[in-house]
Amino acid sequence: MRYISELIDKNRKTKLSESSVMFPDKKRIKKDSKVNLLALGDVGGTVLMGLKLLGGSTISQIGIYDLDEKMARRYEMEINQISFPDGRKLPFVEILKEERIFDCDMFVFCASLGVPPVGSSGDVRMAQLKANRRLVSMYGKKAVKSGFDGIFAVVSDPVDPLCKAALMSGLDPCQIQGYGLGVMNGRARYFAEKDKRFTRYLREGRAFGPHGEDLVIADSIKVYNDEISKELTKFAVTANMRVREDGFKPYIAPAMSSGAISLIETLKGEWNYSSVYFGCGEKGAFLGCKNKRTPEGIVAENLPLDEALFMRIKYAYDNLFFSYNKHFLILLAYYTTNQKNI
Repeated sequence: MRYISELIDKNRKTKLSESSVMFPDKKRIKKDSKVNLLALGDVGGTVLMGLKLLGGSTISQIGIYDLDEKMARRYEMEINQISFPDGRKLPFVEILKEERIFDCDMFVFCASLGVPPVGSSGDVRMAQLKANRRLVSMYGKKAVKSGFDGIFAVVSDPVDPLCKAALMSGLDPCQIQGYGLGVMNGRARYFAEKDKRFTRYLREGRAFGPHGEDLVIADSIKVYNDEISKELTKFAVTANMRVREDGFKPYIAPAMSSGAISLIETLKGEWNYSSVYFGCGEKGAFLGCKNKRTPEGIVAENLPLDEALFMRIKYAYDNLFFSYNKHFLILLAYYTTNQKNI
């Protein structure tokens, strides 16, 4: 049997236990956390609704910032008018000035440029890397300059490469988490509910890897079936295209499952699907897995894995590492050439 901990850089400080591996870190979660959210597009606006409705037990306040001031005013009014008849506690939403966006326990990056229009083919997530990489790097540097010490949560696509871009801006690796795997688990469960061949996933299944084409769905962590798992993986990976084929942008499930629900579970110290850093320094990549935050650090599941399953996860991890470096070198060459032509 193999273990996901084998992928962690040997120079990275960890603590192994029987079924988990810990990345030591300072305490970054607390009761009544303050969450600030950047950008109120389709995804950001839906994440905000989820945080408002589901976060009452762990979130005290949600700060919002958007370049469109009218959009921010609209969401502040409408979201704060959501109320239960008994007046139960829900997080208060406040409009922020940009200089206050890192005055929080968790910063949620939902900004995005160049989202492919409905009808686009190919990997629509990776198509956004070039533009969104510059954005996340800019805000990562602002976070470092401000002395931000909370969680830098990346929701925008492509999640895992953008986490690496945030790391390169100078943030601590344990500050950064990527939120794209939650919806892949949700999609796998959706198809498992509909097809009896996949029902093991509902009891014993796991999701690993990126929010994209190298996703790894395991039908069972106990009795792994490679053929069934790869078929279920394909259904989960292409589910977004089925929504696009009907003329809609598939953002509701990602914003809720990967976004609001997983963010809240992180703040509560509960198990969730998100991406954490397996590397050391700049060498390595962010990989999605089941994990939780504790006062001592980030704890990731480290269960015994079938050899075929482990090799699928390893392929995904290696591809995340090498594809980011390849893209970075292409961008570097492009900007170097343009600089010479100025």
